[in-house]
Amino acid sequence: MSLASGKLPRVPTLEVRGLRVAFDSTEVLRGVDLVVEPGKTLGVVGESGCGKSMTGLAIMGLLPAGGRITGGSILFEGEDIANAKESRLRKLRGGDIAMVFQDPFTSLNPSMRIADQIVEAVLLHRNVSKQEARKIALQQLVDVRVPAPESTAKKFPFQLSGGQRQRVMIAMAFACHPKVLIADEPTTALDVTLQAQILALLDELKKKHGTAVVLISHDIGVIGSVSDRIAVFYAGKVIEEGNTFDVLRNPAHPYTQGLLASLPGKEERLYSIPGQPPNFATLEGACSFRDRCPSAHDRCAVEPGLLTVRGEHKGACWLVDSPVWSAR
Repeated sequence: MSLASGKLPRVPTLEVRGLRVAFDSTEVLRGVDLVVEPGKTLGVVGESGCGKSMTGLAIMGLLPAGGRITGGSILFEGEDIANAKESRLRKLRGGDIAMVFQDPFTSLNPSMRIADQIVEAVLLHRNVSKQEARKIALQQLVDVRVPAPESTAKKFPFQLSGGQRQRVMIAMAFACHPKVLIADEPTTALDVTLQAQILALLDELKKKHGTAVVLISHDIGVIGSVSDRIAVFYAGKVIEEGNTFDVLRNPAHPYTQGLLASLPGKEERLYSIPGQPPNFATLEGACSFRDRCPSAHDRCAVEPGLLTVRGEHKGACWLVDSPVWSAR
């Protein structure tokens, strides 16, 4: 809505602007921009070490020891929480902003029964009695379709399978009706069938609660199946973003093209992107993908910002700004 209509434009649930994170003098996030709307899924994709998980941890205020935010903002419903006090972050974490980690076994307390762990989270963030919290915990287990929920509630994490533990983590995350959910590689350790079930479950709960979801994965196929928008990470930056259909059908950046070419298809041999990711400590202003790019040229000595491909589809590649691309 325009201001002329008398209504204020809707504020995104989560907006990351120019986020920078460093360890000592080395920047590992180099100006990340992300926007997530209510009830939508933003897929974040890229190879290991590109900054995907570090972005999620920065949003949660859970950076590893030595890491610090050196620039930018993290806006939750318009409030900048990038440098919020720990007391404010504790109130947000697990309540308004929840996270599901890659390995549920290390995320769950091995000495507590499943129901007690969910109850603890509910009592911390919702104004309910312990009896009501137990009802909520059981209902959450029903909602995530854990087999025999009443029996599962009394078990310890080691008594559950990997898929069941991940469902418990999702139940715990949604127990406090989060406005933002960060799911960091939630299906990596699961077989293909369980992956599909977990992704479908996240999508169902997202729609039910109107939650803004950031789904992190190294698998662009997984991301493409459930995301409304995609942000492709490389060397600590977003190098392509846009509507999922546009990014997958018309990838603008050679790195995104390489990721899509790496997906299993009819070819006998899988394609792999040549070379190795850059050393963050030695990046000096050139395009970080230049040494691995089949289309590199002299202009790549300067790293471009995100250039408009079409509409909201953008890519950080000089080819986007060339007559050859325009003619595609």
